Amino acid sequence: MTTLIGRYALHQAGSPALEVAGLTVRYNGVLALDDVTFQLAQGERVAVVGPNGAGKSTLFKVIAGVLRPTKGGVKVYGCGPGGHICIAYVPQRSQVDWTFPVSVTDVVMMGRIGKLGPLRWPGARDWDYVRQCLEVVGMADLADRQIGELSGGQQQRVFIARALAQEAELMLMDEPLTGLDLTSQEDIFRILEELRRRRVTVLVATHDLNQAAERFDRLMLLNRRLLGLGRPDEVFTPERLKQAYSGHMRLIQTDEGLVALSDTCCEGEHDAR
Repeated sequence: MTTLIGRYALHQAGSPALEVAGLTVRYNGVLALDDVTFQLAQGERVAVVGPNGAGKSTLFKVIAGVLRPTKGGVKVYGCGPGGHICIAYVPQRSQVDWTFPVSVTDVVMMGRIGKLGPLRWPGARDWDYVRQCLEVVGMADLADRQIGELSGGQQQRVFIARALAQEAELMLMDEPLTGLDLTSQEDIFRILEELRRRRVTVLVATHDLNQAAERFDRLMLLNRRLLGLGRPDEVFTPERLKQAYSGHMRLIQTDEGLVALSDTCCEGEHDAR
């Protein structure tokens, strides 16, 4: 049995929220992802970790349908990523033009475009839904503010509100916590709990291994190949961490467990392109 989502892609009943099979991506002959295969269930919250250039952003772009794989494929609820309006992609902040003259409300309303369809203007119900989404992320008081005037944490919350307005069922968040203070990070995790309540499946790329281990259902260790997917004690073994980070990480055994010290820059990802 299949269910029509909006007027676009079909959802197949009983299918995984996300299924990636044999995914390989090359940029100008350079290997970015190599035979990556995994599945996620509806409502899971998974952290994707790995060094800069590991392919995290590439993986997200293929899942979102904005980048075509060299080999293999992706299915979201049983169908390819193209045409889905249930996938929300929150890029790294460095990839967004924050000078574009739009308000917070305008950005969130962009999430309703897929629901509205062509040649339809937002109605009262759509504007009311946008206001509700802004209230969920605590941004209703800044609804008229220009997006570039916001702090990093506020900008992330606006993009999450846009995903809520889109009624996303799969959210891909690329380094959403980078550069945020602890208070702003906690704001994001509070919203992630709301997404869990709504059964939204969430993939979050992060460099913080401790945070990944403490705050997510499962961990995905990636360095062009999938090196592990599971609980922290299954994934963060010395052997797998050395495979992932090579000479860029020192592993120190302490009374509290294994501590990883990285000498790589964590300002964002630079995939092999």
